[in-house]
Amino acid sequence: MSRIGKSPITIPEGVEVKIEGNVVTVKGPKGTLTQEFLPCVTIAQENNEIKVSIDNENNGNIHGLTRTLINNMVIGVTKGFEKTLEVNGIGYRAQKQGKKLVLTVGYSHPVEIEEIDGITIDVPNPNTIVVKGIDKQLVGQVAANIREKREPEPYKGKGIKYASERIIRKEGKAGGKK
Repeated sequence: MSRIGKSPITIPEGVEVKIEGNVVTVKGPKGTLTQEFLPCVTIAQENNEIKVSIDNENNGNIHGLTRTLINNMVIGVTKGFEKTLEVNGIGYRAQKQGKKLVLTVGYSHPVEIEEIDGITIDVPNPNTIVVKGIDKQLVGQVAANIREKREPEPYKGKGIKYASERIIRKEGKAGGKK
């Protein structure tokens, strides 16, 4: 049995959880999230807690995953999630134009990215991008899509990287005369 899966999820004040078979709907102050889970997992609500149990002990990884996904839904509708990206490089910058993120990252044209429903993209300064939302997976995917437009290169560190990411730098070409 999964150690993570065994621990119950506490439902905070102002959050409403609705369980219909294997479909869980979590409603809170920031929005509503719905997700369907595998039939081998049993989800039950007792008082202020959600408990996840599994039919077969061989599916321990699904047990822990299901519990974590439900917990992320509860955290998302109460606090939300955010990822911060940094734009590094001379002339590289990001700016917000209406619902579009416009990146100038060394191409001959600016790169435009549309905001998706449920996700907000903020640009507090030209070198910082903040992606916010209630769905952890969607926030991570949008941040990865933005980073993909110009991944950081290992020689000068130019590109778009996560704020917590550390770029392993390579030494440049050893130029000597012969």
